[in-house]
Amino acid sequence: MAIPSHLSTLYQPQFGLLTDLYQLTMAAGYHRHRIHQRKAIFHLFYRKPPFGGQFALSAGLPLAVDLIENFRYGTEDVHYLGRLKGNDGKPIFRENFLNYLQRLRFGGNIDAIPEGEIVMPHEPILRIEATLAEAQLLETALLTIINFSTLVATKAARIREAAGEDSVLEFGLRRSQGIDGGLTATRSAYLGGCDATSNVWGGRYYGIPVKGTHAHSWVMIFREELEAFEAYAAAMPNNAILLVDTYDTLEGVQKAIQVAKHLRERGHHMLGIRLDSGDMARLSIDARRLLDEAGFPEVKIVASDSLDEYAIAKLKAQGARIDIWGIGTRLVTAHDQPALGGVYKLAAVENEAGEYEPRIKQSETAVKTSNPGKLNVRRYFTPEGQLAGSKLYNELNGPEAHQIVLSGEKTLDLSRYADNSSSLLQPVYRSGELVMDFPDLHEVRERGMRNWKKYSAVGNAGHPLSFGPAPALLAEQQRLMR
Repeated sequence: MAIPSHLSTLYQPQFGLLTDLYQLTMAAGYHRHRIHQRKAIFHLFYRKPPFGGQFALSAGLPLAVDLIENFRYGTEDVHYLGRLKGNDGKPIFRENFLNYLQRLRFGGNIDAIPEGEIVMPHEPILRIEATLAEAQLLETALLTIINFSTLVATKAARIREAAGEDSVLEFGLRRSQGIDGGLTATRSAYLGGCDATSNVWGGRYYGIPVKGTHAHSWVMIFREELEAFEAYAAAMPNNAILLVDTYDTLEGVQKAIQVAKHLRERGHHMLGIRLDSGDMARLSIDARRLLDEAGFPEVKIVASDSLDEYAIAKLKAQGARIDIWGIGTRLVTAHDQPALGGVYKLAAVENEAGEYEPRIKQSETAVKTSNPGKLNVRRYFTPEGQLAGSKLYNELNGPEAHQIVLSGEKTLDLSRYADNSSSLLQPVYRSGELVMDFPDLHEVRERGMRNWKKYSAVGNAGHPLSFGPAPALLAEQQRLMR
């Protein structure tokens, strides 16, 4: 089954060491006490919506599956772990545990909210049901992938919403957090609604359209700005977007118009001009006027200067005449929220009789109290297709037991929408076998944009999409604490 990811293509396909040391020490402890094969249930979820919003856009599942498919401890990995010493100078890990690692392959069950779906606080994005050792060793890597992918996809969706029908380009590779950060950000940004990327690597691996212009250095290489524009248009007559703000922006627009005329005479047309500094609202308005007066209403105006959803909204309110938004740093670094804050919590463990016992992580900070059991989310819609609400429930107790409304009105009777409801989690693995078919990234992108638009419409209408601190399954918690 093909997995639309890049991890195993780019890196040595043995990801066992992509973890924190404490995951390995816990796994070694489970092995030492002979409970490593005991089944357990963990949930991966986030507690607080990013960027001050109400929800997030799920992303990164194929990357996580790619990692699990190649979750191995090779000979060199095991030799490295065997050389790690404790404070007495002796090896941390026993030889029989290292032998176990070398034979380890994932054999559990995973259910997930598919990419492109809206996910709310405390809803399990992933549910892992596996042996203690397997589930523990996957924690860090799964969080790394899902947290960052979901965060950037959510940021992109917010930018897409602010831009409306305008084109949005992702220009962030040079400001991304490392090579893989750049590639993952490109994929997530496209999933979240960007139309294209400047990242050629991302274009190759994911089939994302690639777009780009030229830098100020191109203009500065030549003695005259007009000469630089003419030279670029001669080199790229079918891909000419001219950066006009190297010296005087409006003079640059006038020179770009001259080049556009020459291109038209040769049977080509200039795609656009780019603004990268200055008063974007005023300059875009003046540039649009000059282009229209010269007979080039089809030439697009591209903007690319520290933009995000807030800057776009402000510029639109000022009447800016910008057609295409090039978003870099503030998208790929998820500016103003550097991490999603997703967590991975134990919710149930198998006892000696082979039955699951719920587990709760308690905290004086209410939002950090975890939810026990084998959780799923059921989402309800009206006959017209509008969101009515969603509920968190424990499958160990049946779909109707200890439900907590996560969204919608607290007093709303969601049972009347039962015929228009479905559980969000879908099977990904069963007994270590991959059972999910992954749609094309372009299809996921379209689904994500539809979902974002639908849920945003509800939220913007004043309907609460989430509320309360930790929506813990309180009745079960109280029973367990007796």
